[in-house]
Amino acid sequence: MPDYTEQSELDSLRRLAPQEISDVFDRYFPEVFRFIRYRLDDEHAAEDIASEVFARLLEAVKTGRGPQTNLKAWLLGTASHITTDHLRKKYRRPTDQLPETLADANPGPAMEYEHKEHEHHLKSALSMLTEEQQNVLALRFSQAHSLEETASLMRKNVNAIKQLQFRALAALNRALGEKL
Repeated sequence: MPDYTEQSELDSLRRLAPQEISDVFDRYFPEVFRFIRYRLDDEHAAEDIASEVFARLLEAVKTGRGPQTNLKAWLLGTASHITTDHLRKKYRRPTDQLPETLADANPGPAMEYEHKEHEHHLKSALSMLTEEQQNVLALRFSQAHSLEETASLMRKNVNAIKQLQFRALAALNRALGEKL
């Protein structure tokens, strides 16, 4: 696309141009999915939530409530809200755990087990962080955004992001230390 700008993307989106809707989906879905997947331990739920983000984008654009300036920030903010709602519902209606004595039909190698255990400890430790701390870690490390990009997406200044990241990593380190 020659002379691509975010404003022209938003204008085309407001006109509900089919090709532009498809381009926006193709461009942002992987990043939105990774952002959600970083916070959830369920790939299928992450896909569903990412799809819901784009459905809400279309609804918002149709009613004139869509993003005005920063499409990416709007998508990631909506993803954060839907993910938080999903986690709240999950904690309100916990599912029963299978008994540990149930035999596994496909036992994996020891390395896979250790990896899963480490991942479980990390997810558990991440869930102890505040929503803002989880978001800053997701943006900085899962999405590989710079401090400036993260500050823009979270609507904070760079120093606030540095401080939030420092505190999030310290809290994560403490939580992981308690788990091990």
